[in-house]
Formats: sequence, structure tokens, C-alpha cells
Amino acid sequence: MTILNNILAVSVREFRVMCTRYSILMVLSGGIFLYGLLYNYMYAPNVVRNAPVAVVDMSQTPLSRHYSRLLDATPQAQVLTNNADLQAAKKLMKQREVVGIVYIPEDFDGRVGRGEEAVYVMYSTTTAFLYYASMQEASAGAMLAVNDEVRPNQVVFLPQKDIQPIIRTSSIDVVGMALYNYTDGYGTYLIPAVLMVVIFQTLVMVISMLSGKEREESVSRMSLHGREETTAFRFFTSLGGGDNNENHRVDLSFSRMASIVLGKTSVYVLFYAFFSVFLLGLLPLLFQLPHLAHPILIIQLMIPYIIATSFFALACSVFFSDSDAPLLMIAFFSVGLIFLSGVSYPLELMPWYWQWTHYLIPAAPGTLAFVKINSMGADMSGISQQYIILWMQCVGYFILACLAYRYNMKKALPIA
Repeated sequence: MTILNNILAVSVREFRVMCTRYSILMVLSGGIFLYGLLYNYMYAPNVVRNAPVAVVDMSQTPLSRHYSRLLDATPQAQVLTNNADLQAAKKLMKQREVVGIVYIPEDFDGRVGRGEEAVYVMYSTTTAFLYYASMQEASAGAMLAVNDEVRPNQVVFLPQKDIQPIIRTSSIDVVGMALYNYTDGYGTYLIPAVLMVVIFQTLVMVISMLSGKEREESVSRMSLHGREETTAFRFFTSLGGGDNNENHRVDLSFSRMASIVLGKTSVYVLFYAFFSVFLLGLLPLLFQLPHLAHPILIIQLMIPYIIATSFFALACSVFFSDSDAPLLMIAFFSVGLIFLSGVSYPLELMPWYWQWTHYLIPAAPGTLAFVKINSMGADMSGISQQYIILWMQCVGYFILACLAYRYNMKKALPIA
């Protein structure tokens, strides 16, 4: 019962600290709610279709008008007008009547006739990230179609002896099909992975800030009052087994450190169980993201994911001596974590050292497993490797977290 009482006491204290520190509440509210909503909102169109575009045709030639018709025929764009000048087109964009402008210069037809590279200028609004991507895809696709029609047999960049074999070779038609992303939407592909990374990053930030604040307060209090007891010292000696006499003895056994780590982790699991429902349950329904996995399967995955992340952050707390450093260091690893997960780049093609890093950071196997079950419809057998890795990380980082917290206690508490 003593160990359970210690775990409960640590949990109550950690819960109180998390609910009364404004910096922690700002990270949780900003990182979970605002970041989750904002990121989904910026990619909300997912797949842009018939975006209104203004064409500024300064060439006024049959070729430029043909290019404008091809641009209008693309599924991404719809030409609202092709008679406006540049200033009028900019005014339309400011009034949000169009999301992009395609400027065709006067020498457009002449450059094509001389066999030179044709030039056009594209502008796009940034009210949503995907408008620029759709505009670029539509304008480039229309230009490639014009190139195929005007100069289908010109291979000017090859030596003469190589042109004939290429012309005689029959072409191959390639038909691509986007698996598990039939709309070919950027948000459908990216957002599920980002949500898992948000859970990992914010949890590591919170734990590192709490641990750094404990060390920061202990060091500052000791520097002002010599060997006077700190708040953390009085609390941990109050847990059964500590001695609060003049020798300031504190039990630093592994069982005592384990009760502290488990007590803290139980609070983090409680908080992030609620946050996971919001990020992985509510947001996919609001923004029509993939949600193929059964809720029970997601719960089975999130249990070792949150626990492994908590132990990982507690183990890394030895590197943070204040509460500000985590915000500066952890927030910039989003792209790297998605890369390591194997979602944006195949894990098998990575160098061996990045593959090893994939197995060491909980965000990597957890994100890959979530994408498999939620976007690709896999069952538990399909994520068995990642699931086992997460539980192995729970065991390994639990031991390291206990050792790390013992080290922190030795440094922070005035032990004789």
C-alpha cells in the first residue's frame, strides 16, 4: 500500500502543478487545440477543384488563348476572366473573387515560335496552403499540353545519333493510382501523421518544462538559502520511507523512483487520453479526414504510445535545466519526426542510422502504426512490429526515466 500511496500522492501533486501553471496550460491549449484546429483549417480544402483564376493575356495570340482554354479545362482551376489587366486582376484577388493570377507576357508566342522556352508568371493567394499547389499544378499541366501539341517531335537536347532510336521506340502509357488516398488530397495524406506528432511534441514539451522548472526552482532556492529544504525536497521526503531529520536523508531506491515516475505518468496519460479523443476522434470527423480504424484499435495503440512518450520525456529531462529550453528545441522537429516515421519516405530506403533512430523515438513507430490502421485500414496484425517496438520502448525508457529522476534528485535536493 505504501507504493500505491506514493504513486497517488505524486499524481495529485503533478495534477495540481499542471492545472496551476499558465505556461503549461498555454502549451496544452495552444499545441493541442489551436494547432490542431489551425493546421486542419489551413489544409481544409484538401483537394482544390475549379478555383477561380484571372488570366492576364498580354500576348493576345491564338497560342496564348489556347493556353488559357487548356488552363480552364484543368480540374484544379476555372478561368474567371482573361481580359483583365494586371492591376484589375490584383484587385480581384484582394476582393477574394479569384485565388490566383496567370500573367502571359507579350513575347509568349514569339518565344515558342523561335523554339525558346516560353515564360509565364503565376500569382496565388495564401488564404489556404493548397491554392498555390493547385495553381502550380494546373498552370504547369496546361503548359505541358501546349508543348506536346506545338513541339511534339523536337528533341533538341539530344545528340543527332540518339534521336532516331528514341523516335522508333514505342511509348509507354503510365497509369497511376493513389492507394489509400483516392482523392489525392494533401490533407488526407499529411494530417493524420501530423496529429500523432503533435501529441508527441506537446507531451515532451510539457514534461520537459515541468522537470526543468523543478530543477530551476531547487537550484535557485539552494543558492539563496544554502542547504535549506526546497519544496520538492519536503514533498518527496514526505513520501513513506523518507527521513525529514537534520541529515536530510532521502530514499533514492529504484522502487521509490519508480513510484515517482509512475505517479507522474498516470497524470500525463489521463490528460492525453482526453486530448487524443479530440485530435484523433473529433477532428477527423469535422474535417473529413480518414478514420477507418475501430476506436478500440486506436485505444490499443495509444496506450503504449502515450506511456512510451512519457517515459521518453522523463528520461530526457536530465538535459533540461530550465523550463524555456524545451520550447526552443522540441518545436522544430516536426518535419524530421514525420520523415523518420516512414510515412513521407520509405523506411527501407533510409540509411541505417536513420532506421535505428526510427526505433528509438516513440513518435516514429507510433505515427506509422496510426497511419496504417486509420488511413490504410490495417488491423492489429498489420502493425504488430510497431506495437511491439512501442512496448519495448515503454520498458526501456521506464528504466532510464527512473535512473534519470534519481540523478535529478541528487542534483536538486540538498542531500548530505
